[in-house]
Amino acid sequence: MNRKLLMLTIVMSLLPVMAAGSSVYKWTDENGVTHFGDRQPTGQNSEQVDVRSGTSGSATKERASPQEQVEELEQRQQEEQQRQKETAVQEARRKQREANCATARSNLEIIENNARIRTEENGEMRYLSPEEIEERRQQFQKIAEDNCGPAEEGQ
Repeated sequence: MNRKLLMLTIVMSLLPVMAAGSSVYKWTDENGVTHFGDRQPTGQNSEQVDVRSGTSGSATKERASPQEQVEELEQRQQEEQQRQKETAVQEARRKQREANCATARSNLEIIENNARIRTEENGEMRYLSPEEIEERRQQFQKIAEDNCGPAEEGQ
């Protein structure tokens, strides 16, 4: 009887050690249901759960050191700054397109409403010929077409 009691005591004392050594995995299926298991699922992203602390981490990646965490944070901040910079550049392009559009439409309106258009060249005023007026009208229409429509992806 002492032997059985001794064996039972040893098994009971080793049980927490064996449980701590085993892994518990947590994953969410395509229906949004969270599952727990002792085997890592195939074809699923899973996290390994520390049964003692209740925290989880990626099953395929070890915890990052503090230095790695700082580097990762700095990288994310740099990426965010880059996105903000790109947004500012896109905003500037949009404003420039709007200004070009307004100027081209204004110039087209002037050409349409005036039969004679004066220009200054080399300090002297002169009237444009009908051919020059038509050439300028085409230039302003092209500018309006390029800048007054929706922005293209490459711009």
